[in-house]
Amino acid sequence: MKNFRKYTTILAASLMTALFTGCESVSSYEETAPSIAFVAVSNPAFSTLEAAAVRGGVAVVLSNSNPGDASGAYTVFAPTNDAFARLGLNEETLGVLQVPFLTNTLLYHVSNGNLAGSAITNGGTSPSALGPQRRFIRRGNDTYVNGSKILATDVAASNGTIHVIDKVMIATGADIVQSAIALQSSSVFTSPELSFLVEAVVYAGLAEALTGSPGSPKFTVFAPTDQAFKDLGTALGVPFNVPADIRKLPADVVGQVLLNHVFVGEKFTSELNAGNVTPLGGTPLTLGAFTEGTLTVRGAGNGTAVARMVIPDVQTTNGIVHVIDRVLLPNL
Repeated sequence: MKNFRKYTTILAASLMTALFTGCESVSSYEETAPSIAFVAVSNPAFSTLEAAAVRGGVAVVLSNSNPGDASGAYTVFAPTNDAFARLGLNEETLGVLQVPFLTNTLLYHVSNGNLAGSAITNGGTSPSALGPQRRFIRRGNDTYVNGSKILATDVAASNGTIHVIDKVMIATGADIVQSAIALQSSSVFTSPELSFLVEAVVYAGLAEALTGSPGSPKFTVFAPTDQAFKDLGTALGVPFNVPADIRKLPADVVGQVLLNHVFVGEKFTSELNAGNVTPLGGTPLTLGAFTEGTLTVRGAGNGTAVARMVIPDVQTTNGIVHVIDRVLLPNL
């Protein structure tokens, strides 16, 4: 409730400012209510979103009515500055994202029409302007869209409705393997993040199993960063300086380690709980408590060391990927 009051107060203040500044006469709310883009521009809590909308080329779109909907409205799930900061992003650092990926990410937060807060119910879904559906999850007293907690609902704008969320939502529009390749090939970040993982998947012969096809199962994948693999190499006394160095290990060992990062079924963080989950490798993983929207995860071979989620809740066409900062080891 504290966050709800905080963002409702901020947004209400900006709406009232727009209503009563520079208007000699007001004939109706609709004539003077600010657009969705204006709410972001006038609100310090959304300065990173504003910069992202400009860089991603959607600011003008959200300044006008929606030509693709009879109501002329959009619904936007708006990440706060703190939401972007969880990914290490602010107005100055948005340049680490490739523009096409940034644009797609923004479109994933937008849908046609006015989706009222009362229509956001547990188990419901909503299509995005990007294409993939978002789903709504009730957890305790909180409601989530995918893995992002909804902090405030029903902020009215002249061209739609805004709901405030605490995490940036990401959808790739590709399967798990192609999503990892996009992260590896600088299609997402200007500096690759999952080069070692892609190399390991190919080397272990698991690419086909993690490639989506009609009727195939969906997965949840914990995806270690490049630095996580480098740290593993250091611990093993086998330096991993470039992705090909992963081939210094036997392919079957690499495959066993990778299968320790995948379990059947797609789960956002909002759907995960402390306890054990059994990956395809068979050795249970231990999930920590759900805290501020993420969970830690530990492999049986990691001792007391836990992996933390660097980028949680990446939606792919055949599952959910949580990027983590440590390789999860089974009992080899």
